[in-house]
Amino acid sequence: MNKKLLSPLIILSIFALDRISKYFVLKFILPESFSVCGFLDFVYVENTGVAFGMFPDANLFFVFFTIALLVLIMIFRRKMEPYGIVVAIGIAMVVGGALGNLYDRIAYGYVIDFVSLSFFPAVFNVADSSISVGAILVAFKMHKKSAEK
Repeated sequence: MNKKLLSPLIILSIFALDRISKYFVLKFILPESFSVCGFLDFVYVENTGVAFGMFPDANLFFVFFTIALLVLIMIFRRKMEPYGIVVAIGIAMVVGGALGNLYDRIAYGYVIDFVSLSFFPAVFNVADSSISVGAILVAFKMHKKSAEK
């Protein structure tokens, strides 16, 4: 696969998966919740804050913060190229997830969260998962690269 197409494909895939999953939540889960197994529940939550429900009722701030963050990522992503494909994938995952949650904030005034794990303290969504995994990939690879120096 062409490396130049990889990042846009990842971003688009994550955004689409996030939108599709939230469509199903709105269509089939809202306002009910249900347990899939002992540790996994699907619960509809309107999150106006950020991770773990911190800073509630700050949706407008997070719209502008997310836009600013996306602009900075686009500006600095070229400087990340020496870190390789893992960092490129991680950045694309962060961007795809950020776009998914940004869509919610603009369209609904909140982010739709719906995955609840009994061992995890917050309800989250596909975009949140993508942002977390992407950030971990970037941090791990950058740390590994700096340790090699």
